[in-house]
Parts: sequence; C-alpha cells; structure tokens
Amino acid sequence: MVTKKLLLPILLFSCMSAFSQISFGDSKKINDNWKFTLEDAQNAQNTTYNDTKWQSVNVPHDWSVEGRLSPTLASCTGYLPGGIGWYRKTLNIPQEKRGEKVYLYFEGVYNRSEVFINGHSLGKRPNGFISFAYDATPFVKYGEDNIIAVRVDHSKSADSRWYTGSGIYRNVWLVYSNPVHIGQWGVYTYPEVTNGTGTLNVEVALENGTSAKTNLTVVNELLGSDGKVVAKSSQKVAVEANAANKVEAKIKVQNPKLWDLEHPNLYQLKTTVLKDGKPIDKTVTSTGFRTFTFDANKGFALNGKWMKMKGVCLHHDAGVLGVAVPRDVLKTRLQTLKEIGVNAIRTSHNPQAPDFYALCDELGLLVLNEAYDEWEFPKRKWLTGWNVGTPGFEGSNDIFADWGEKDLEDMVRRDRNHLSVFGWSIGNEVDYPNDPYSHPVLDKGTEGFGQANYGGYQKDAPDAMRLGGIAKRLVAAVKKYDKSRPTTAGLAGVAMSNETEYPGALDITGYNYTESKYGSDHKKYPNRVIFGSENVHDMGPWLAVKNNEHIFGQFLWTGIDYLGESNAWPSRGFYSGLVDFAGMIKPRGYFRQSLWSDKPMIYAGTYPVNNDAALSKDAWPLWNYTDGQMIRVVCYTNAPKARLELNGKVVGEEKKYDEQTGIIYWDIPFTSGKLEAIGLGNDNKLVSRYAIVSSQQPNALVINEKNITINKDKGVAKVIVQVLDEKGLPVMLSDNEVTCNVSGSGKLLGLEAGNNTDMGDYTDNVQRVFHGHLVAYIQATGGNEPITVKFSSNWLKSAEVTILVK
Repeated sequence: MVTKKLLLPILLFSCMSAFSQISFGDSKKINDNWKFTLEDAQNAQNTTYNDTKWQSVNVPHDWSVEGRLSPTLASCTGYLPGGIGWYRKTLNIPQEKRGEKVYLYFEGVYNRSEVFINGHSLGKRPNGFISFAYDATPFVKYGEDNIIAVRVDHSKSADSRWYTGSGIYRNVWLVYSNPVHIGQWGVYTYPEVTNGTGTLNVEVALENGTSAKTNLTVVNELLGSDGKVVAKSSQKVAVEANAANKVEAKIKVQNPKLWDLEHPNLYQLKTTVLKDGKPIDKTVTSTGFRTFTFDANKGFALNGKWMKMKGVCLHHDAGVLGVAVPRDVLKTRLQTLKEIGVNAIRTSHNPQAPDFYALCDELGLLVLNEAYDEWEFPKRKWLTGWNVGTPGFEGSNDIFADWGEKDLEDMVRRDRNHLSVFGWSIGNEVDYPNDPYSHPVLDKGTEGFGQANYGGYQKDAPDAMRLGGIAKRLVAAVKKYDKSRPTTAGLAGVAMSNETEYPGALDITGYNYTESKYGSDHKKYPNRVIFGSENVHDMGPWLAVKNNEHIFGQFLWTGIDYLGESNAWPSRGFYSGLVDFAGMIKPRGYFRQSLWSDKPMIYAGTYPVNNDAALSKDAWPLWNYTDGQMIRVVCYTNAPKARLELNGKVVGEEKKYDEQTGIIYWDIPFTSGKLEAIGLGNDNKLVSRYAIVSSQQPNALVINEKNITINKDKGVAKVIVQVLDEKGLPVMLSDNEVTCNVSGSGKLLGLEAGNNTDMGDYTDNVQRVFHGHLVAYIQATGGNEPITVKFSSNWLKSAEVTILVK
C-alpha cells in the first residue's frame, strides 16, 4: 500500500475575535458611512476633493448587483455592469493614539484597487479576492480627520467566467498597534496527535518597528470550550531593531477533543506578547485537533476513519445580494447544504470571505481552498451565452507574473489556521485543452478529456509542457507557509496533463469530469491520490466514487445556483445547483440528499410522461394536471423501498430502491387530491413519507416563521413568504407580484425568488414569486425598535411579521 499520510489538526482564526482577522493589534470594523461614485473621478484621493454629491453607502458593497441587467453586457458575468468606482471615508484618529501604528485591512476589493490616505498612495492590489493590509502610519494626522480613498477599477468587466461583483465587497478594519507586535497572519500552528496525546506546535512571528532591540516574552494559553486553560507555554525572545523574529512552542494536551464533521470541537489559543512584564499585543484564535490521511489505494480518512467526501463547488455570490453576502445569510446557506448531506466544499475558483472559513470550522464542513482559474494566459470568456458565439479574452493573466506567487502565499497565510481546510488548490482547468495550452496528444482522440478540447493539436498555441514548471513554483509558494496540507488542482485535460510534469507536482490530483480515467490512471500511476474535483449531478459519477475505494470523493458542479456563466438571454446565471439563488432546496437537492444523507428521507416530484426514458432528478412537487393525463411520479429516497398512494389508496405498487438510478418511479393517470410517497424499511415499517396536494387558485400570502430575532448590529433575517390557496395549500404554479414594505429598525436588502430567467429590476421592493415563494432579506439598522415586514399582492390576503432585535 502506498500511503501519503498528513496529520493536520491545526489552528483556525476565531470569527468572534476582531483582532484575529489580521492577528495583531486592536481592530475595529470601519464599514459605515462611506461615500461612493461610479465614475473615474479625477483627483478623488485628495483631501480637498468635494464628495458631497456622492452616494452614501456602507460596506460591504457590490455596485454591479445594483446595476440593471442588460443583454448588451457580458453573459459570463451575469449581464451585469463593471466600471470604475471611487470610495471615500472620513476617519478621525484620536490624539492619544500618537505613538501607535495605524493599519488599514481590507478583506477583499474587486478589483485592481489602489488605497490612499490623505492623498498618499498606500499601495495597489489587483487581485480582487485576496485580503491585504497597509501601514498608514507615516501619513496619518493624529487628532484630526483623515481621508481614506479607494479607487476600484473593474473596467475589464468581462474578466471572469463567472460573476465577481465590483467594489469593496468585504469588511474593512482599522488596526491600532504597538510598534512592536505580532506579524500579519503571524500565528500558525500545526498539531500532531499520537496515541491520545495532542501536541500543538505553535509559531508566532514578531515585528519590531522601533530603532532599538527589544526583549519580549510570548505566552500562549490554550483554552477549552469551558474557557479554562488546559495548557500553556512561555518563551523569551529578542527582536532586533526594525527587524522580525519568531518563537516556537509545543503545547501538549492529553486526550484532546477531536474536530470532526459531527462534533466540530474547537479550542481557543490566546497569544500575549509582553515587554517588561506588560502586555503590548495579543490575539485570540480558535484551534482544534484532527488528522487527515490521504492514501492512493484507500482514499481519505478523517481522524483515522475512512470516508468519502460528498462535496460541492461554490462560487461566492448570493443571488440578489451579489457578493456582499452577510454572515447570517452565508451561515444559512451552508447549513442547508449540510442538511442535504454535503460534507465538503471547494471554493471555486478563488479564496472566499474569512467568515466562510470560520463558519465551516464551526459547522463541521471540510474545505478545499482554491486560488486561481487562470495563470499566465486568459481563458475564453463567453459574452452572449455559455459556450456560444465569439468569446472575449479579458482576465487576470496580466498580473500573474508579478502577483501569482505573492497572492497564493497570502491566501495560505490568511487561511492556514482554519481547521476545515484540508488542501490547497493552485488552479482550476488551467490545462483546458487549447484554452490556451496545447499538446500533440490532442491529435490522438478525445478519450481522457471530460470537456471540449477545441480541436486537435495547435502548434502555435502555448506549449502544455509549461504547466509543470508553473505548478512547481506555485506548490513551492504554498509549502513555504504550510507543509501540513496537500496541494492539488482541478485538471480539465487529464490525458494532456499526464504528458507533462503538472500532475506530478501535486500531492493529490483532482479530475474534472474525467471519471473514465479513474481506473486506468490508478493502475498507471499507483502512487497518485485521485478524486473528482468537479462532477455533474448524474448517478454515474457518484457510483464511480462509491464503488472505487481509491477515489476519496467528488465535488458537484455546483452546490448553489450562481450569477454569471449565464446562457443566452434571458439567464441570470448557472442553474445546476442543489440549492437555488434564494437558498431553497431544489428537486436535485433532494435527489442528492437521498444519496448522501444518513437521516431517513423521501421526496416525490412529477412531470408528464413523454418519450424520454430517462428519469429526471429535477421533478418539482406539483400535483395539478388534466384529469386522466399520464403523469410520471419519481421518488427520491434512502429507504429500501417505497409505494405510492393517492387519496389514501395504493396507486403505485411497492418497489425496491434502484441502486443504479437512485430513483423509484410510477406512471399513473392524474386525479386531483393528495399524492403520497411512503418509504418503507426492510421490515415493511414506515420510515418516511412525503405528500403533494392539488392546489386551487392563489388566495393568500403566508409567513410560516413567526418567531424571528436578529442581532441589532446588522443581523440579517431570511423571511420566506408563500402563496397559499383557500385551503392553506401551497400554490406551486403561482407567479404573483409581491410588494415588501419594511418599517422600524431595519431595511430591505433584497428580494429573491430563485428564478433564473426573470431579468427584471432587483433593486426595488417588488418581485414575482417563483414556485410559490419569495425570500426577503431584512437587515437590522442598529435601533431597538422591532422591525415590521409586510407583504402584499393584488387580490391576495397580505402577510406581516415582526422581527425582534437584540
């Protein structure tokens, strides 16, 4: 047996501790009261510039999603606009802060940003997905107002294959620190677990911004979930003037509580830096213990238990909210995926917000953290519909030579302490055949290519042999800051890449849509750890994982519907998710739940019988047809068998679960009433049931959740309104236009129904329901007054809910 064993219980940053975002100093968010203009305003960095006519905004802010959908814009980025915008903020730095350093930390700005303070440029960061900080101290005016200005250049609006958003779309932090402090992202741990003993290896990087050598003491205290110290260490260190140093420690814990998917146990590591016995810096981060094992024959084990990763790929938008996604919304979406049975997420194809990783740590979800979708050359960007027409070639390739390794290093340093992260992906489909790389093997046929290869070998295209050298450099950049996790990539042209050094540079190898090579490549490359890094939702690719011990998992494309990569107009985005734009589970989500969840479940959907023998995984729960019409009822369940009843009578005989299709079905003539799928155990006892009832005309709007409380500091409620008939039954076919009005200490962030083809206005308080429901995102604005949300629609009874704030 060939085994690559990586023991990786590690530290993660606490989302509860503000300063742990950057790991030093005293931090606070400065998200409120910015000014914004969507134009390339000349000299807007100057302190004397008049911004009184600019729009007042809070960040996170995504200006693209506030734009109008238009067929004249690029389909790849969701028919939404880019442009150039400026942000300005007035910030008073108290006089008593003189002597302290002042930093500005941005979690993400898309893209090609430049930050100024008081007219002085602090720096540029072209990558819109990477977090970054600037030392503003030399230009700060203590005891006075200071002007922060940020120029954001997304004029290359079709620069991505999916929707990226535009603007300062993540949090911004102001950091005060002692001139001697912990380095940015400077706390790193890599535990070991042996025979019931956990050893937390801790590294603390230190920076001395003074002109004198400084003697320090670094204390690390590990706290359990009860807040009590379970172990600690103390080291002395000297840091030379205007230099850096680091200390290392080993903290031992007997029988630590391990982090796993069902019990995501976390510890807190409190790091304190003392000078002359007095604290001058501190940070608190979350940590835990767990082990990963990757094996070329047996797959993957978490804490020594072999398992399959049931993963999804995930882009970073949330429908109507764009990419400025509040933590509460993100948490709900992740919980929904976990309810389906998902246990792993691939961040396609860029680092996501810090909140995302903290939530995965807390909820018990594994994460494959991905950096890039292209390297030195641009890919095709579809402008008039996915994979049709003439593509564009805007992209981020022009910054790769200068920033590729730096951005990757910063991703690793920022996220290396998250317990959920199991690997680093250095690229997705950068080996797409003839997009742009080519190789003579392309003349030998299409076997081993899961996607289009745009013809045979093209000798004038970039040589695919370049991939190996680039991969080696990127892997080295990762290993510079984290040797505890494997590196990987999502290969699109496996047969072509196998002719290069690219796969060999990786620790584990992702195959995109290339299940056909799982067996042959396992024999040809016996030391290669293989998994499905991107897969369709069909049963075959899952069976290729389930029935092959050496394939440790798959990642479906995609977990949640996302903006961009749209089809021809009208199409907001890509519609293959288990969950829709509104965060509601789609039929294919229930199909996947039947395959992946251990909890008893059953679901039934319907559609008219046609000549297509294929069984649909996208059947909606609808029971409104013409009397006598032949209807196919499909059942998704993890019960051993099921039967079908209509109005209390058996109309579909008991059938066993089909291991090859995952679907039980019956064809029956339509009669209105109550249709029920009954899941049965091997002992014929009922284990699950699901009902669909014929509905009448829409009669009323209803909100089922009545007890809603959110944090008054920008907490967000997801309010779901349904259309019901006179008997209180859901009306799936309704498309009524609904108006939402909000009063009290809250505001409407957006209305989302999940309809991919509705290209209307998403910036107002009016929206049509889709499949009988609509979601309103309501955000608290800081007051104590309860929030009242009222929904109304012509000819329907209105609905109202009161949201409490705390």
